[in-house]
Parts: sequence; structure tokens; C-alpha cells
Amino acid sequence: MGAGRGDETSLVLAAQAGDPRALDDLAAAYLPLVYAIVRRALGELADVDDVVQETMLRALPELRTLRAPECFRPWLATIATRQISTHLHRRQADAERTAPLDEMTDPPDADAEDLALIHVELSGHRRETARASRWLDPDARALLSLWWQETAGRLTRAELAAALGTSVAHAAVRVQRMRNQLELSRSLVAALEASPRCPRLTTELGGWDGVPSTLWRKRITRHTRSCGDCGRAAAELVPLERLIVALALLPVPPARSATVLGRPAGSAEVGSGPVAGVRAGLVGQLV
Repeated sequence: MGAGRGDETSLVLAAQAGDPRALDDLAAAYLPLVYAIVRRALGELADVDDVVQETMLRALPELRTLRAPECFRPWLATIATRQISTHLHRRQADAERTAPLDEMTDPPDADAEDLALIHVELSGHRRETARASRWLDPDARALLSLWWQETAGRLTRAELAAALGTSVAHAAVRVQRMRNQLELSRSLVAALEASPRCPRLTTELGGWDGVPSTLWRKRITRHTRSCGDCGRAAAELVPLERLIVALALLPVPPARSATVLGRPAGSAEVGSGPVAGVRAGLVGQLV
């Protein structure tokens, strides 16, 4: 997790008071949390950097509006979740981005470190879970990302609820709904990838363009829930809880951390790049 509660509050107060070093330290300390939330929700590395940077560049100028410094972590998670939802809704509505499912799951071009990370993440049952997440509604996909961080111990349930802007009790209801949707989606992916595939499912898929969508999720799961052959494919899935922690704690690759923080990879310098630009504007407003 990031800084301790006392350190977190002290950093926030110092940054709000106009301390540029505190602002840099705050950004560096909580970039891994933002990166983990965004990466788990989006998956595709090409999109992650943009949304992480949008989150940080939106959060830092608004830091002065945070009236409860001890709530910095859920406040930051709220902003990340909002940016994720906006991005997913925009991408879902973009008619240009309609690649078939098999193309969507291929690793994008990346450096050796990224390829190694993708290989681990997409292996075996974990690969199925990553694919299943693409069948979730955009808001459920953003919630899944927060829940992964909670399960890994990086957010508490109260912080998750605060990030959603709801009560702990209602957050529990939303998490359960999301989990049910994810389990149905995992069963759906298992049925689609079964070899040989159920002939009746193949018939059901007539007219499908290969792109995950809410409509086709409902159509396919109506079949898989009542089909013995598809049910056997789903029965081989590893329980979700055994996969969560392994998938949750994804480190920020150094090159990507440098990209977002605007410093050369491996450099200890701060005070340059996009975060520094926002920092300069924020300091000017705070002092």
C-alpha cells in the first residue's frame, strides 16, 4: 500500500500548503495504486498510460478542494474510477473499435518487461478471467478494478464505498452483483473456448460479430446456464478467490512510471514533465 495514514495526511497537508516536494512525493507514492486500478479495469496497455495520466492530472489540481486529508486514498480512487468509466463508455460507443474477441485478447506491442507481464497474466485460467472481464458492463468493470485492490489489501471496504460515493452496505450489494456478472462471464468464456464447442451454442452465435457486448452476454448466458455441455466447461474453472490476489498486485513498470511522472526511466529527479507542470500551477494557486 502507499504511505501510512499519518504520512499520507502529512503529505496531503504539505502539498495543499504549497510544498512542491510533498506534491511530487504524493504523486509518486500513489501512482502504483492508480496504475493498478486502471490497468486491471482496462487491460490494454496502450490505454492505461493515458487514463492514469488523466487521473493524476485531474487529481493534483483539485487537491486543494479535498477537505478531509485523511480520505486522500478513496478520493483518488474515485477520480480514477470516474476516468475509467468515462473511457470505457467512450470506447464502447466507438464504432471504429470492433475487433473480434480473438484479436482483442492478443498482447499488444510492448517492451520485453510488458510482454513478460502479459504472458503471466494471460496464462491458463487467469487469461480466461481477463477475457471474461471484457464482457462486464463499463461500470461493473470499473468496480471490479476497485474490488481487486480491496481483496489485495490496498483498499478497505469503507474506502471502496467512499470511492463509489455510497454506503458500505450498498457497496456490498454492488460488489455482489458485479461478482455474479463476472462469474457468468467466466462461464461464457469457458463455453466459447471449449474444444469442441457445443453445437447448439455455435448455432446461438449466428450473427455475432465477435465483439463482447451486454446484449450478447445475456443471449449466450441464457444458453450456458441451461446447457449441460457448457456447464461442464464452466465446472473446470478455478474459484475466483484463488485468482484475485495473483492478478491484483501488478507493479508499475519503471518506464511507464517515468512516462506518467515525466522523468527519465531510472532517474531520481523530480520536477519535470506533465506532473511538474500541473504541480507548478497548483503551487501557484496554493501559495
